Amino acid sequence: MGFPRQKKIMPPSAIHFLMSFCCALLTMYSCAMPVEVKPNIIFIYTDDQAYWTTGNSGNLQAHTPNTDKLAAEAAVFTNSFVTTPVCSPARAALMTGRYASEWGIYDFIPQAGHRLFDEGGNIGLDTASITFSEAMKGQGYYTGLIGKWHLGDWTTDPAQIYHPLNHGFDYFMGLTGGGVSPVDPILEKDRLIQPFKGLTVDIITDEAIEFLQNTVTQQPFLLCINYREPHTKWLPVADEDWAHFENLDIQLPHPDFPDLDTEKAKRRMKEYLASVSGVDRSLGRIMNTLQDLNIQGNTIVIYSSDNGYNMGHNGIEHKGNGWWITNKIPPATENLAANSRPNMYDHSLRVPVIIKWPGVTSPGQVIHETMSSVDWFPTLLDMVGCPLPADITLRGRSVVPLLTGNLNQVWDNDFYGEYSMIHYSRAYLRCYRTPEWKLVKDFLDPKRDELYHLAVDPEEMNNLIEDTKEEIEMVKELLTIKMLSKMREIGDSLYNEYEPPK
Repeated sequence: MGFPRQKKIMPPSAIHFLMSFCCALLTMYSCAMPVEVKPNIIFIYTDDQAYWTTGNSGNLQAHTPNTDKLAAEAAVFTNSFVTTPVCSPARAALMTGRYASEWGIYDFIPQAGHRLFDEGGNIGLDTASITFSEAMKGQGYYTGLIGKWHLGDWTTDPAQIYHPLNHGFDYFMGLTGGGVSPVDPILEKDRLIQPFKGLTVDIITDEAIEFLQNTVTQQPFLLCINYREPHTKWLPVADEDWAHFENLDIQLPHPDFPDLDTEKAKRRMKEYLASVSGVDRSLGRIMNTLQDLNIQGNTIVIYSSDNGYNMGHNGIEHKGNGWWITNKIPPATENLAANSRPNMYDHSLRVPVIIKWPGVTSPGQVIHETMSSVDWFPTLLDMVGCPLPADITLRGRSVVPLLTGNLNQVWDNDFYGEYSMIHYSRAYLRCYRTPEWKLVKDFLDPKRDELYHLAVDPEEMNNLIEDTKEEIEMVKELLTIKMLSKMREIGDSLYNEYEPPK
């Protein structure tokens, strides 16, 4: 039986040499094979802000210096539309990449205390859905939502199934329903519903800045800042936001519309644009914070809104559930309340979209191709290199090829929208839009159908639905076929009820 061998021990000098050699190899390897750092994303999402409300859109009356500066440094979409021109359905489409009707969300969701809440029961975004925040959280993102969710009331539900924290967000502070006062609001923070002092737009911005300052830098983040502005009511605003408009002589978009209440429209236009200026001032604070934290080079900033707005356009005010802003109030008719004007005008559907993606988008980049709110889900995941979740249906497509200029096929610029108005009035609207034509059908009342030749009538002032010219009839037939095809694709219950005219 031999003696066990004694282990050879390297002298200290050899150990030091070997460690130094290994460190050098590791450094060389790291430089040659850098670890990809995923970008942060800040998604600023306003409420009821139309495309035409900013200076960069061509509105000389707007006061939006920070938005205009961001647009000059970024890519701007000139034809971005929401699938439904009211809050909750538009937000459902944004978060899930599917049409809101597929989740049973047709109109705005009333919050607790609203009579419609008591009459219709509590509805919200189906927990079986997968949101883009859930998908990004699964890929290592820290996710936050500050502001408005409006996809279900959780204050009366012990399970809180509609709470944002149950839909992919790690952090939430903000509104518990669809509306809140512009000053001294009641908001939720740290799972407590509590009063706050000050302007709501500033409170939301303060919280967003605090989130940015406290977020762990080792982990990429997604921060959704969902402002309530410029939703009504608009006043009060900060003195500096009002100063530009106090003595401004407002020029209305359609001043010659029959019986337009010009005085009322001008006054409300001032208030509305001043509220937009409050968001613009907040945007400037957010952008300065990115600079202060030195994370602007690895942070994608997106700016958009949940739906558009009318302020005297076509004689109406508000969005898809609009009302007349005329001296004489139209009386109620079958399915419509007095003064009601359900619509799918472009001004209700078209929203600002600005995307600043460091190293990808170019300053002053303008994109005219059509984008829809169902495109956000695949776009956001494409931006950060996250695979799309398996076994889920998405109706949209990534717009990254438009941002990078790597488009390898013809872009389809057709757009489909839906709005089944069930609150206050009833109208089952569907629209199909091409860059040249737009058809709007009311499946509840065909007498309210509309057809616009956008190429020569972009303001949608001349309804051609009764025109019997052969060319017009062919356009109506083609757009109807395309509309029905889309309705069949998404399982719209109205599809099976449609009876073509004889």
